[in-house]
Amino acid sequence: MSTTTDFITVPRGLAKVVVTDTKLGDVRGDEGFFHYRQYSAVELAAQVGLEEAWHLLFHGHLPTDHELSAFRAQIGRLRVMPAGLAELLPALCATTNDSLQVLRTALSAWGGVAGLRTLYDSGEDERTAAAMAAAAVTPSILAAAHRLHHGLEPVPADPSLGHAEDYLRMVSGERPSARDVRAVEQYLVATMDHGFNASTFTARVIASTGADLAACLVGAIGSFSGPKHGGAPSRALEALDEIGTLDRADAWVRRHVGAGDRIMGFGHAVYRTRDPRSEMLKAIARGWDDPLVDLAVGVEDAVEAALAELKPGRELHANVEFYAGVVMRLAGLDPSMFTPTFCVARVVGWTANVLEQSRDPKIIRPAARYVGPPPPQPVPVRTAS
Repeated sequence: MSTTTDFITVPRGLAKVVVTDTKLGDVRGDEGFFHYRQYSAVELAAQVGLEEAWHLLFHGHLPTDHELSAFRAQIGRLRVMPAGLAELLPALCATTNDSLQVLRTALSAWGGVAGLRTLYDSGEDERTAAAMAAAAVTPSILAAAHRLHHGLEPVPADPSLGHAEDYLRMVSGERPSARDVRAVEQYLVATMDHGFNASTFTARVIASTGADLAACLVGAIGSFSGPKHGGAPSRALEALDEIGTLDRADAWVRRHVGAGDRIMGFGHAVYRTRDPRSEMLKAIARGWDDPLVDLAVGVEDAVEAALAELKPGRELHANVEFYAGVVMRLAGLDPSMFTPTFCVARVVGWTANVLEQSRDPKIIRPAARYVGPPPPQPVPVRTAS
């Protein structure tokens, strides 16, 4: 029988606590570096496409030309929504304007439509096939939900197109420009995985129970929807819109810090240097000649200077969310689609992590320290009135 003397005290939030081994990648916050299977994620984003990075996470190596062609074709086929799922979406969209809520429910239903078995009862090939299908159909669900929310007919997937290009096409109904596709694709590659963040850890906890893959993704999306996690890009852009002009930035940040508000788009749970994803997205944003880019760069400098004065000793730099919203807006995406687009990337990482976790027979089952009144206390005896 376990006693309190058996417990190991760890930092709040499990900060820097190693809970398992992984071959998928690593985030080195003190160095401002992260990688997927030994390759710098930022360099991958600059040099390869989404499908190549996806193949790397799933299969452990960058694909040959033949492997890439087959992988792209497989993703394209799986991007087409099953009829039963497509018929369900209008009713789901009538209940909520939140596309992530629609996705959460739709993927749960998709698990039934696809006849998913539990991870515990499935072999490696069956689990991998389910992971591929779930990650491939996610952008189709999100794009359809967005259009239905705006009174538009969903645009069916085109299996002949790349994943990023088809996603933008399904959202807007028009063929996107090469610049928009490449900008969003680089963002997707750079954000598909990032260590044991809250949503990834959630997915792995559920996977450790042997549940089906859809259950793992529903839990991950629930975690991801929080403003302190995946819900931040639109809020960071809202801050830019609220600031409006560069001369108002200093007063804005001082007012919000003084009120104890969190400055969305700044600071990170892991990085103690600049977020390499933010630096990459800033460079991408500068490819547009747009006043929004000039405002973002100027506000970044002003906010960092103010935070350095108001919170000395803390490294609070722009994180990935700050420039993510800028790039997505410039690429034609509505702010309501910022977090869903982040989800299009992260579902690849979640499924890769679920596959890895499903090979470990150990359930994730930590403990909590009880701090309430000392037990046992006698149960009060009720007296008849």
